[in-house]
Amino acid sequence: MPPVPTKIAIVYDYDLTLSPRYMQDEAIFPHFGVDAGKFWQRCSELVEREGFDSELAYMKNLLDTLRIDRPSNADLRKLGEKLTFYPGLPEMFEELEREALTEEQRSVGIHIEHYIVSSGLKALLEGSRLAKHVRAIFGCEFAEDEMGRICFPSRVISHTQKTQFLYRINKGYLDMSQDVNDFVPEEARPVPFCNMIYIGDGPTDIPCFTVMQRNGGHAIAVYNPEDPTRRSFRKCFELAVHAQRVRCFAPSDYRAGSQLRLILEEFIQEIAGRILGRMKEETGALLVRAPGHR
Repeated sequence: MPPVPTKIAIVYDYDLTLSPRYMQDEAIFPHFGVDAGKFWQRCSELVEREGFDSELAYMKNLLDTLRIDRPSNADLRKLGEKLTFYPGLPEMFEELEREALTEEQRSVGIHIEHYIVSSGLKALLEGSRLAKHVRAIFGCEFAEDEMGRICFPSRVISHTQKTQFLYRINKGYLDMSQDVNDFVPEEARPVPFCNMIYIGDGPTDIPCFTVMQRNGGHAIAVYNPEDPTRRSFRKCFELAVHAQRVRCFAPSDYRAGSQLRLILEEFIQEIAGRILGRMKEETGALLVRAPGHR
């Protein structure tokens, strides 16, 4: 009998989920003097007029815009230090396991792992203050030319392709050389979907929300409470109330005591309680009691 999986995985989108700003706007454009409005307008033109996928559009436009000023991936990681986040981050990554799990649950090996799956740039996230707190980061990547400058997309993660990385986490295939299509029996997967929580901010997260719902996982939508247009809130309201893509939604406040933290902690307790109960059941089933005296 395989051991009961004890990992709880929380998987996050990045832009507008962990941060109120797009990573390019915050880290790259100010450094190179790029006009954000014109940049994203050109990306929209590539998508609408030339049929580009959204992620390829921004990666091509970035290469075209920077031209001779193209940075290396190491430079991008350095720029990632500028990224800022919603309240409570990155502190929550340290606090959550200690505060959401009981001593008994931790003592039997139940623990929490954090992952980021983004259509943004992996190099920026690797340089951010979040990096040391997460088990793995998946994002778009650039190859480098002979001078060490970014020159061509080497990996592109669209919002539909993000679901592949949920299966990688599920199967424990975090090394990109491993084929995610390999067959792995459900009972041998280190992170069952029922042990996973996905947090995203809008329609681009629907494929991941759907994978969670169909496989017994948990999905949370988050919105920026400081968005004066209420557009961020309406996206989440639609996802939860009308489309029923998520079980609940909350403001993007990751501090202790916030609505989002309370929801997260309840999901974690629900998962951890089930894991512990199953471990006790299996221990009891294997127990052979000594014969008693009459």
